[in-house]
Amino acid sequence: MSNISLTILSRSSKPSHIFPLNLDLKESSTLLELKKAIHLKHKKLDTTRQRITTVDKKPLLDDKSSLSQLNVKNGDVLYVKDLGPQVSWRTVFLVEYAGPLFIHPFFYHMSSIIYRKPFEHSEMQRIAYILVLLHFFKREFETVFIHRFSNATMPFMNIFRNSAHYHLLSGFLIAIAIYGPWYSVEALKDSHRSNNGYLSFWIAFWLFNQISNFITHVKLRNLRPAGSTKRAIPTGYGFDWVTCANYFFEIGSWLGILGLTGSWAVAIFLLVSAGTMAKWAKKKDQNYRKEFGDKYPKSRRILIPYIW
Repeated sequence: MSNISLTILSRSSKPSHIFPLNLDLKESSTLLELKKAIHLKHKKLDTTRQRITTVDKKPLLDDKSSLSQLNVKNGDVLYVKDLGPQVSWRTVFLVEYAGPLFIHPFFYHMSSIIYRKPFEHSEMQRIAYILVLLHFFKREFETVFIHRFSNATMPFMNIFRNSAHYHLLSGFLIAIAIYGPWYSVEALKDSHRSNNGYLSFWIAFWLFNQISNFITHVKLRNLRPAGSTKRAIPTGYGFDWVTCANYFFEIGSWLGILGLTGSWAVAIFLLVSAGTMAKWAKKKDQNYRKEFGDKYPKSRRILIPYIW
């Protein structure tokens, strides 16, 4: 393999005494090795902070691919953007889901003090409390043992934005709304929400969607070998209906909590979450169809079976 000379420019508009960089590498060098070479010249610019793009702003994404595989040639000019301080996706997910695991117990067990009124929690409140905790314990388990991430890191500041969604909406908002005296034993004594058949139906509905969501996450994990960014078409158990079966069952599990509680707070969280997942699902569907072309099932919907 012959050597290639590259010119590296910064995407930043700020003046720099470091750029342009002139680097000599082998054609067989990987994108990661290019990033390491840049890091040697610019100590602040760790490999995880770099986004390398071509002159026409096409990003070079696979760190394990060689420069020749990425169509980088001798004499090319590439641009590097500083993405800022990074944090691992796994860390972000763990922090996101940890919030409700602390917030819900606080409001449930301190409810008499918080609402300044002694009352007995209803069976519905007790069930909702258990189901919410189980949901987020499951998410933490999946983060550690199931999920494989195509990108190792994300910008550090995203941890605050992402956590706010879970800590504020599924944490404080829902906890404040469902553990109050308005859902107590006394308040629900003549309500259908104290009926065992009604409660059992929504527990079963929630459980089906939680188990289904877990199965889809395992399927997605098995599509990507460890340490790989390989993409493949998911099939079976919901994926034959929609591109994002995992999102479909996630929405279903929160519909179960909404049916159980009838809480306006759960409805707000569900609407915000479903809207966000719909955007992600549409983008994933477009990417699958662009990447796999005619191999991708034309009849498959995006998020809602047979509808959208």
